[in-house]
Amino acid sequence: MVTNNKTTLYWALLTFEDWHFYIASTSKGLVYVSSQNSAFEELIEWTKKRFPESPLIENNKKLEPYMVELIQYLEGKRKTFTMPFDYVGTPFQIAVWNALCDIPYGQTKSYSEIANAINKPAAVRAVGTAIGANPVLITVPCHRVIGKNGSLTGYRGGLAMKTQLLELEKRTSTSYE
Repeated sequence: MVTNNKTTLYWALLTFEDWHFYIASTSKGLVYVSSQNSAFEELIEWTKKRFPESPLIENNKKLEPYMVELIQYLEGKRKTFTMPFDYVGTPFQIAVWNALCDIPYGQTKSYSEIANAINKPAAVRAVGTAIGANPVLITVPCHRVIGKNGSLTGYRGGLAMKTQLLELEKRTSTSYE
């Protein structure tokens, strides 16, 4: 899905301990969280596909509220996000991404459980494709989706990042409500 207008995208590099992410937002909300330790080119390529010809402007101040919540999450002090999102996707993708946001912190669901949650039980592969297209890692918790047999499956940020996020949540899920 591509936007037709030239929406301004604001970006910043979030750095916390060993984590480094590029994040981007529109004036409406967060639109992108990169893979851990990715190159800036990942954001540029995503922007070209989703927001062609839109300006990409560095603005740490505008992205500070998003960075605060992400850092709180990485510190194990936040389990839900209150930030607004500005999803760019098909209605099906958006339904899947919304279902991901319903997976409780520290828990996992299978692809088929997500398909059932959106009333499309036969669309397990399409659900997997929509999850793979999730542009806002961590905040839309696609890392909480695992194989039906409990195995870790693909993740745009890589399986090492997925493992780190699941371990963080497992470690801190009982430390607060």
